[in-house]
This record gives sequence, C-alpha cells and structure tokens, in this order.
Amino acid sequence: MSTHTNLLSLGLDDHDRLNTELGGGLPRGSIVLIEGDYGAGKSALSQRFSYGLCETDRTVTLLSTELTVGGFVEQMHSLSYDMVSHLLDERLLFLHADFDTGQTFSGGNSDGKRRELLTRLMEAETMWERDVIVLDTFDAILRNDPTFEALIRQNDERQAALEIISFFRSLTSRGKTIVLTVDPSTVDEEAIGPFRSIADVFLQLQMIEVGNDVRRQISVKRFAGMGEQVGDTIGYSVRSGTGIVIESRSVA
Repeated sequence: MSTHTNLLSLGLDDHDRLNTELGGGLPRGSIVLIEGDYGAGKSALSQRFSYGLCETDRTVTLLSTELTVGGFVEQMHSLSYDMVSHLLDERLLFLHADFDTGQTFSGGNSDGKRRELLTRLMEAETMWERDVIVLDTFDAILRNDPTFEALIRQNDERQAALEIISFFRSLTSRGKTIVLTVDPSTVDEEAIGPFRSIADVFLQLQMIEVGNDVRRQISVKRFAGMGEQVGDTIGYSVRSGTGIVIESRSVA
C-alpha cells in the first residue's frame, strides 16, 4: 500500500519494537502530541523518536527546555542512543531554550523587555527546515511567552492556541512533522484543548501503580494515517544502557 511511503520510520527494529508497535512510523506532515505528567517519560520518548529518525536518515530539530547540549549528549549516551555523529553530520539540530538567563530565545531588547518567545521561534527559519521538529517541552514554551501569558490573563488562551496551530499547519502542509510534548498539569485546559483536538497523533503517557511497581504505558488516543494496526495501549520502560523497552501491548 502507498500508505507506508507516507510514514517516517522510527527505526531501531533490531533494538526495540517501538516502530512496529506504532504501525511503522509517524505520518509525514502530521502534528504529534505526547502528553504526560512529570516523570512519565515524555523526554525519553521524544529522544528515542529523534535518534531513530536520524538513524533512518531523516533530519531532526530537537528543542529542549531542560537540557543543554552537553546534558543532552550525556543523557542520550546513558540510553545507548549515540547522537554525536548525527550532531556532527548536522542530521540533528539541537537547541536549548534557556529561559533562566534569557540568552537563547527570550533575550534582550535594549529596553530589557522580553520579546514574544513564540514569535521569535516562528521567525527562526533554520529550526523549521528539518523533516521533523520536536519541541520538548512545549508547555514550558507557552508559559514563558509574554504574549501568551497576557492572553491567558484575558481568558483568551484558546485564540492564542489557534494562532500557533495555524503556523504549525502551514508547516505540515509542506510535509513537516511536528512533535510536541506537554505536561497537562502546568497548562490551563483551555490552552491545551485545541492542540488535543487537532493532533493527528495523540499519545498519553501514563504511570500506573501495580503493587510496589510503577508501570508506564502509552495510551494511543488518536493515530490518523497509521500504517499497520496500532495498539490502544503499549507498555514500556526506560532503562539505563538500553533506552526505551517495549513491555506489552493490548488491542481493543
């Protein structure tokens, strides 16, 4: 079927079963929303996506609100995802959103005011040139944007969200795939609701206590343009020295 030519393989078929469990990859030209509370594994999953895509010769931009480039390389090495060659070959563009010092995206006008962070991101043409753009974590970007903050105070966050979505759709119409990770506990429901509604792929990461164990699972809420059948829930763990490990799968 031609459907498979529209999928971006997540690779690593001999390492884990993630690509198979997700039907053969992410649909090209889609918006992917990965939602989960702190510690649920959003960053690990987005890092696995990024590494697998680079391994299959896709180009990726990964914007992290938490890791510096040094921390990123160290984190990836601990998961056995060696990103150094992909960084050197410029297959991966890694960016750190440094909100604390204001040096990266919220930095300095002469009057000391923060520029609109989202506008500045949208104008950074280089970061949107790759096949896949990963924003980890997107909620931190929203919370640190002064324009978005002002709209929230005016109870108009939905309108702000729709403007961002319009920008994303202009990218997906050119075949770009956008991956957003969000901690829903940090953003108002009115702000995140529109992104849930328009996401082509919507994955919720859940942590479930079973006895003394905490089990992680990917709950597949939506997967438009899938290749093979995608399970409703995919059990997984994150292991040092191994990375993402698929534990179990169930299909309703």
